[in-house]
Formats: sequence, C-alpha cells, structure tokens
Amino acid sequence: MEKESENKEGTMVKDGEIILQSENNEIKIADDVVAVIAGVAVSEVSGVAEMAGGFAGGITEVLSGKKNLAKGIKVEVGEKDTKIDVNIIVEYGIRIPDVAYEIQNRVKKAVETMTGLNVVEVNVHIQGVNTETKEEIEEIITEENK
Repeated sequence: MEKESENKEGTMVKDGEIILQSENNEIKIADDVVAVIAGVAVSEVSGVAEMAGGFAGGITEVLSGKKNLAKGIKVEVGEKDTKIDVNIIVEYGIRIPDVAYEIQNRVKKAVETMTGLNVVEVNVHIQGVNTETKEEIEEIITEENK
C-alpha cells in the first residue's frame, strides 16, 4: 500500500521518502537520511557511550564492517512534522538530563538545517549506563588484538 500525504509547504511524504517540491523540481530525502543526520548529531554529544539499536543493527555492523550511523534512531514523518526517537547508553557519572537536552538541541538543529523539515519532537530514551572505565576498555581492546 502506497502512503502519500502532502502539506502546505510543498513537502510530501511518499513510501518512506520526504519529497520537497518547488515549481518543476523535487528533492527526495529518505527517512534513513534523516536518521543518519540525527545519529551523527547524537554521536557528537559528550556523555553518550553508544547508541542502543537492538540485535539487527548490531548484526548489520558486524557483517558490513561499517558503523551504522542510524543505529538507535527512529524517524516518523507526518504531513507537517517530524518526530525522532533516540535510544542511547550514557556514560556513568554523567548528568542524564543535561545529555538528553543537548541531544534534543543538536538533533533538532542538524535535521532542520540540513533538510528544511520541521522537527517537533526529539524523544531521548536512556537504555543503559556504561560503567566501564577508559582503562578497562583499552585493556579489553588490547587483549582482543593479541
């Protein structure tokens, strides 16, 4: 079934793609592109240990050898607005409300600036706390590389 809707600004959502229309031109932006933009913005926030994306996202990273920048990001585009859900694991000792507020601001600014879409919600879901210290992580990496 083909999902199609249009708003006043000439933005249309069709089959998971955002289509920005002007007189005779159109620009298509896939939902996954919005998710990657949001993922990059989240990765730049201090206090975020990693994205929490579930089993499928982890398998994709392992098989492809590439970091999945959309991991842990869910994007919903409606007729006039965009809603983004972010799932993260935070570093131990970090003040969670500060990290969440920074994520909301950066994601909103990045997506609106790069796509021209209106972001009405950025929901941050804390899925866990990373309690490993940098020394423990370096030790694990060293042992794995032997």
